[in-house]
Amino acid sequence: MKICSGLAGLALLATAFTSFTASAQSPSSLSAQPIKIVVAFAPGGGTDLYARLISNELAKRGTSIVVENKPGGSGVIAASTVARAKPDGHTLLFSSLGLLVSNTVLVDKLPYDPQKELRGVTHIGSQPTIIVARSDAPFKDIRGLVAYAKEHPEKVNRGSPGAAIITNLAPVAFESKYGFKTTHVPFNGDTPGLTALLGGQIDIVGTGPSGPMPYIREGRMKLLGVMGDKRLSQFPEVETFKEQGYEFDGSIWYGLSAPAGTPNEIVKELNKIFNDVLNDPAFRTRAAEMGIEAKGGTPAEYDAYVRSEADRWVPQLRKIQQAVSVR
Repeated sequence: MKICSGLAGLALLATAFTSFTASAQSPSSLSAQPIKIVVAFAPGGGTDLYARLISNELAKRGTSIVVENKPGGSGVIAASTVARAKPDGHTLLFSSLGLLVSNTVLVDKLPYDPQKELRGVTHIGSQPTIIVARSDAPFKDIRGLVAYAKEHPEKVNRGSPGAAIITNLAPVAFESKYGFKTTHVPFNGDTPGLTALLGGQIDIVGTGPSGPMPYIREGRMKLLGVMGDKRLSQFPEVETFKEQGYEFDGSIWYGLSAPAGTPNEIVKELNKIFNDVLNDPAFRTRAAEMGIEAKGGTPAEYDAYVRSEADRWVPQLRKIQQAVSVR
């Protein structure tokens, strides 16, 4: 009887050990299929390039990532796609101010609710808004642009990746504050706008540093100024807006968001996967070379940051709506 009980106990112990070992060695619940990151802009722009930098680094670590570009509608198409996706951690939104905050003010009948239908995974990066001009533009810096635009009202054609995007909103707010106006020409992402600038169809573009950096180095575009607290390390000779006499800041930030119904344990797993990359010194150096400061942090910290940005920008957006048309 004691022998049988002992054997039964050993059998139970063996079963438990086998179960524990299988559990410990089992692959991640997210490894069965690729994780898709939906980007709201056309391929080739700064947002897309950063998403692909992250995906390439994750691939080296064994996590399969697919970057899917869904440009159009100031990010509405991309955000709606993710909001309605299966909440299993395999579809994420490359989120930003425009998609999570600005659209709630600027887009009539918004087909998704960022507060109710999306949840934060992590803050992944930030960079300053910059203004670049065609190489033969009749101004060389922000001071010159402001003077020229005041002398030639609405004659300067300004491109952006969309009406609700920070690289449009920041220039609009700047124009409103300093008493001049350009003609806004929206595109479906940075790349089409930069292409139009290279072709001479427009005069300036509000953008991030990543996309235009090669063209600035080649002399095919002029960097007029940086809407940040410091100069770009790649172009240390170009002054910030503040150094040129204009008190104005316009930072671009990026994050990852999942459908709201995604379970906490999956969000926690995703957070760890991405933070392992974002906190890697070699990755942070590569991001800095693109003009991006890699971030990171918890889902709660990212959600709190988005709320703080909403508190900052929503009142300004409503003022902008009253002062000028941003559509």
